[in-house]
Formats: sequence, structure tokens, C-alpha cells
Amino acid sequence: SFVGYNPEVREISLTQNVSLNIKLKPTIALQEVEVKGQRTQIENPQISVSEIPIQTVKTLPVLLGETDLIKVIQLLPGVQSGSEGSSGLYVRGGGPDQNLILLDGVPVYNADHLFGFFSVFNSDAIQNVTLIKGGFPARYGGRLSSVLDIRMKEGNNKEFHGEGSIGIISSKVVVEGPIIKDTSSFIVSARRTYIDILTMPIIMSLSDGAKAGYYFWDLNAKVNYTLSEKDRLFVSFYGGRDKAYGSFREQEWNNNTSSNKFSLSWGNIITALRWNHEISPRLFTNVTGTYSNYDFSIQEKIKNTSSQGTEEQMFRYNSGIRDWAVKADFNYHPSPEHSIMYGAGYTYHTFYPGISLFKYSSSSGSSDNIDTTFGNSFLYAHDISLFAEDEYKIGSRLVLNPGIHYSLFRVQGVSYHSVQPRISARYILHEKWAVKVAYTQMSQSIHLLVNSGIGLPTDLWLPSTKNIRPQHSQQWAAGVFHDLPGGFEASIEGYYKTMKNVIEYKPGASYFGIVESWENKVTAGKGDAYGAEFLLRKNKGKTTGWIGYTLSWANRQFDEINFGKPYPYRYDRRHDIGLAVTHKINDKIDAGLVWVYGTGNAVSLPIEQYPAMQDPFYPNVFDTYAVPYYEAKNQFRTPAYHRLDIGVNFHKQLKRASRTWSVGVYNLYNRKNPFVLYFETDYNTNTRHLKQLSLFPMIPSISYNLKF
Repeated sequence: SFVGYNPEVREISLTQNVSLNIKLKPTIALQEVEVKGQRTQIENPQISVSEIPIQTVKTLPVLLGETDLIKVIQLLPGVQSGSEGSSGLYVRGGGPDQNLILLDGVPVYNADHLFGFFSVFNSDAIQNVTLIKGGFPARYGGRLSSVLDIRMKEGNNKEFHGEGSIGIISSKVVVEGPIIKDTSSFIVSARRTYIDILTMPIIMSLSDGAKAGYYFWDLNAKVNYTLSEKDRLFVSFYGGRDKAYGSFREQEWNNNTSSNKFSLSWGNIITALRWNHEISPRLFTNVTGTYSNYDFSIQEKIKNTSSQGTEEQMFRYNSGIRDWAVKADFNYHPSPEHSIMYGAGYTYHTFYPGISLFKYSSSSGSSDNIDTTFGNSFLYAHDISLFAEDEYKIGSRLVLNPGIHYSLFRVQGVSYHSVQPRISARYILHEKWAVKVAYTQMSQSIHLLVNSGIGLPTDLWLPSTKNIRPQHSQQWAAGVFHDLPGGFEASIEGYYKTMKNVIEYKPGASYFGIVESWENKVTAGKGDAYGAEFLLRKNKGKTTGWIGYTLSWANRQFDEINFGKPYPYRYDRRHDIGLAVTHKINDKIDAGLVWVYGTGNAVSLPIEQYPAMQDPFYPNVFDTYAVPYYEAKNQFRTPAYHRLDIGVNFHKQLKRASRTWSVGVYNLYNRKNPFVLYFETDYNTNTRHLKQLSLFPMIPSISYNLKF
């Protein structure tokens, strides 16, 4: 029996161990009350871990009113965005490929929409989010810098609910409910932009016969089913795609015509099937099968028609990565103070790193067909992992978490073995004070070859080979954590990380081109990163949020770049500040504020140039035919980046639903932050001036949400 419930009497046979669940019927019917909470930094034995409440994500102001999980994570100390509006993550001096982004346990290889301005994660479908920057548990592997573990909602197994919203650039809808009441449930969420629908009439009216557009969509779905008291089954799905397209037709002299069609497309498909089973009251297991596919493609067709005939040219470029994986994890709890986790996994990788095709044909009968790649059309790799970790409480103050992760990566007859020890500890000095330390080794067998000059998602995922070894890192971290009065938490962490076998394009390497192998275009080197992070956070009360400050250094060194000398990493930022505040004014109004500040990015700019050839039309100007001279790589800094965003949400309870109007302003004081730096020549004085291109001015937004 229990207070507020009708008692129930059952006979139980004690001849064997029995696990019995008894549901009591309430004597008083009350409205549902949802209680949410999270562990304090002192209660959590892990170091360098942040849990992000989804409600905070939905309350804070964002670009164009499109709530974005990654944008909120970028406000945390130790995490930086690449550039204005970018949804990339640069964690403790690492690159975007060094983040293990998991959606229900499945790796996400491309997390960007709209050329990086938004992420692929629809916050309406997300249950909880955990970011790990150091002290990695042994169950995680395959990346050097961070783990972003995202879990989707499971759906309501008692009643149906829905939610829909309309914004400036997109609309979203969510539906959830029981399949069989109290036994199984589902949730489906969908999102699509309508930029193409809004801009197409304008483009067609301004040009004769031209069409162009861009849109993205994504779909999340999840089903969970209770098979028995000891078994549950979960099926997760994510699909998303971006597409930019256009077609143009020109009427030239003498009735000649020229037409051009192009399309640019990229996206992810992710599925997971997970079986949760209780082997005994102290032993649980999760067996998961997953599929992840990311692909990118460009296609262009050009057709010229004249009195002499017709010529057609077609160019196509494809790249991507596909994974099939299976893993089994076991959780064993021999006592309340002791928790052991172990498991194994296998992944079959398929890489298609840059397949190019060029076709030419004419009505005269001549034709060409050129098929080139960055190597073989497909590369296959096997990835096996084993792990074991132990969380052991020694007394009331000390928690130890030793672990070990082993990986075997095999590709093209070459095998790489890696044993990665992990250990972390937390010691409570006082009721309100704790110290945490950690040491971890990480290995990464796949590489992302970043082409920073194009600005499109054409980056290549590539495997380690006999010539390119897996990346490896070591990280030391230590921190002091303090619970303050009024629901505040404060912490300061220091870290030092070394990396080796990171890759980069060689100077002058062309992104597209005919080469024997992509390995000829890259060089391997090393890097280090170190710094300190301060965080003051408030999780309770009407006003919540945090302010974070990071002081950091990040460097790279390659034998074939910068004369073999170390240089600042492109996203090395000495100072970085993120402020995020939400305030509940009353039950009908809440507001959010974001302010960010960051030291400018490191960039390479020429200090002078030498004439290579004289322009016959401008004999006194050498700008067009000049060779720039760079003294060192990344020796200049862009101007500092800072911005203020505000937003207000107006809620109203309707008869059978609730609605919310959200208004906000991005870049409130209209700061002109640099997106691109370039030189402009004044031909009257024959002088060059450094200019900057700014992307986003002050942008207002409004959206409407209906929840039923």
C-alpha cells in the first residue's frame, strides 16, 4: 500500500527469486505534475560534463527564430563556433571531425543545415543532451575532442499529444501517443524550410526563365515497445536533406542559346534498433544495431545550341561515408557503491571519398568520358572495439572511475591496434566543495579532410591507411567545483591536450583534380591545446542560465606547412565568453538573452606581393598578375566577434491547447562581425586596403507555436 492509493493484496511464492511490478490505483485523481531535475556538478562524479536542458534551448533567442541545440552548446566554456552563424563545434582546440556526435547511439557525420547556419537536430524531438569534453568514459571511442550524446524522446504511452510551429523560414510538427496504451508508443517530428517557395516568384520575375531555390527537411521518428517485464525494444530513425538548385537559359546572338542546370545536395539517413534486457536484478544489457549514411553530391549540365549543332557537358561529384554497426553493452551492479560496465562493438565502414565524372558530347559525334577519383571508388574498413569501466565509491567522499578502451581498425590489409587507458576521480572536500581529475587517451581512425576555402559541405571523410596513421590524443584535466547559495554552481577547470597524426592539405593542393590518390594531397602533423575554463551557472528559480569564460591556446605543426614551424590553429581564440540567461516573468511570459564575445580567428594574409606579369592595359598596376608573399601561417587576427540577442515568449492556455508567440532580435546592436577578409585595390592611388564582409546585421524574428 501507499498513501493516496488503494491497497492491493497478493500471494507470493518464495521458492525462487521473483521480480514483480505492482501498479496501484490512485484514490484521488490529480492533474499531472512534471518534475524535472539534474545532478549538481558535485553530485556528478565525471569531470568536463555539461547537461543541457531542452527547455533552455527553446527559450534562448536564436538566428531567424530557429531553435538550435548546437548554437546553445557553443555558449559553453571550452566550445567555440567556427565562424558567424556556423553550427560547427571546436572543442578544446580540436577540429570538427574530432567530435563524436551520437543520436540515439548512432554517429552523425554531418550535423549542418543551410551551409552550416543551422544544425540537423530538431529540438522538438530531443529528450536530453550531454556534452563530454574530457575524462571520457571507456564506453566512448573513435574521436579525440568531445562526445555529444543526444537522446530522442520516446513518445507518450498514455495519450496523444501534438505540437506545431510556423516561423520565418520553416515550419515544424510533432505527434506522439500510444500504439498500445501503457505498452508501446511512438513519436514523429518533421521540419521543412520554405525559402525556395518564397524566393522562386521573385527570381522568376527578375530574370527571364531562370529558376533557383534552396530548402532543407528532416524527419525524426521513434517507436518503443515493452515486450515483457524484462524486455523493451526501441526503433529510431532520422532522415534529413539539403538541396540547392537552379536553371538558367540565355538567348545569344545569331539565335544561339545556352542553358545551365545545377544541383547541390547533401544529407543523412540514420536508423537504430535497440533491445534492452534485464538478465538479473543486478545485470542489464543493451544490444543495438545501427545504420548511418552521409552523402554529398554536385551536378551541373551545360547545353549550347548553335547553327553548327549542339554541345552538352555534364559534371558530377559524389562523396560520403556509410556505416553498418552492432554493439552490446552490459551494466553490472554488484552493490550500490559499485557499477561495472563492459561491452563490444563492430562497425563496417564504406568510404566513397570524392568520385568525379565528366561527360562531353556533341551532335557532330565527338564525345569524352572522364572518370576520376581521390583513389579507388570505394574504400572498406573494419572497426572493432572492446571496453570495460568501473565506477567505484570508496566511502562517502571518493569516487574512482578507471577504464580501458581497445580498438582494432583494419583497411586495405593494414591493421592498427590501440589500447586507450582512462581514469578519473572525484573527491568531496566539503559538503559544498569537490575536486575532480582525469587522464584519457583517445584514438581516431577516420579523418575529415577540410577544404576551408569553398564554404560548402564538400569535406571528405577518409580512413587511415598504410601511409596515414590514426590520430591519437592524450588529455589531462583537473577542476574545482563549488555549490553556492541561491542555486548557483561555480567551477574552474584546466586542461592540457596533445594530438598527433592530424592531417591537413598540403600548400597549393587543389580540391578537385586528377590525382593517383588523395594521400598525395595531405600531410600529417601534430598539435597541442591547453587552457582554463570558468563557469558560473544557475539551474533553479525564475532566472536560470550561465556565464562561461575560456582562456585557451591551440597550435598545429606540419613539416610541409609554415616551414615546419608551429602556428596558431585557425580557431585558436585567446578569450571566449558566453552568457545565456532565461527569466520567467510570470506563467504567461518568459524571456531569454544571449551575449557572446570571442577573440578573432587566426588567418593568413600576405604582407606584400611581387609583380609576376605586367598587364598591357594597366601598365602601372601589378595587382592582377602578382604573387602574394606570406610571412607565416595564421599570423594575423580578424577583429573580435561579439553579439547580443534577445527574445520573448508569450504563452496562453486555450481550451484544449496552448499557444506561444515568440519574438526575438539577433545581433541587437547591429555589430558588423567579420565573415570574410579580402583586399581591395584603389587603382587611382595604386594602393590596397583590407576589407571585411559581414554576414548578419540586426535580424528580427517571429514564430507561432501551438501545443495540444
